[in-house]
Amino acid sequence: MYRKTPKLSIVGAGPGDVDLITIKAIKVLNTADVVLYDALVNEDLLTHIHPNAELIFVGKRKGCYHYQQEQINELIVARAHSHGHVVRLKGGDPFIFGRGAEEMEYAASYGIEVAMVPGISSSLAVPAYQNIPLTKRGSAESFWVITGTTKEHKLSNDVALAAKSNATVVILMGMGKLPEIVKLFQHESKNQLAVAIIQNGTTVHEKVGIATIDTILGVVEKEELSNPAIIVI
Repeated sequence: MYRKTPKLSIVGAGPGDVDLITIKAIKVLNTADVVLYDALVNEDLLTHIHPNAELIFVGKRKGCYHYQQEQINELIVARAHSHGHVVRLKGGDPFIFGRGAEEMEYAASYGIEVAMVPGISSSLAVPAYQNIPLTKRGSAESFWVITGTTKEHKLSNDVALAAKSNATVVILMGMGKLPEIVKLFQHESKNQLAVAIIQNGTTVHEKVGIATIDTILGVVEKEELSNPAIIVI
């Protein structure tokens, strides 16, 4: 019996709008024998997968884990050996807080061929869809993209460092830590700095709140904004 070469492709699905996936990602999806996809992946993209491929939802959202990361790693290796080409379809870009590197390293340690197809990160695309540039001559010389919640479930220390800078600050997975983030910027006397919170960015379910550091918590409550959202300061 012919056996396919075990292979893992980590593929970025982009920020939500199906049209923001890359042509290369579509081509790779069409060659998959198995696709493992996350909760933040737009399910309309699944129509681009070969009809004979096995689809496995391994959705991960706060408080909702179909599979733990260790189980996903093991599933990748098992399916690669039994089926051949496994595509791990992840929201945004898999190397921007997507744990894509961990999955590649695990698969490679079992001798599985690995490849990566970058995706458009929500940290760039979601503000852009609201006409918010992360850099602009005369107002922002750089931008920081920071995780709001570390492995230890604490706010990243980098947020305090970013609050001291003149950079645009983009915080992913930070809604649960928003009061702490506000205090850090208030401590730097940046009370009037503009803030945008964008929920379900680039999709039909998009919701936006615009305010200042001093007023953003009230806007979040009024507009009932919650995860998945990004914070742009």
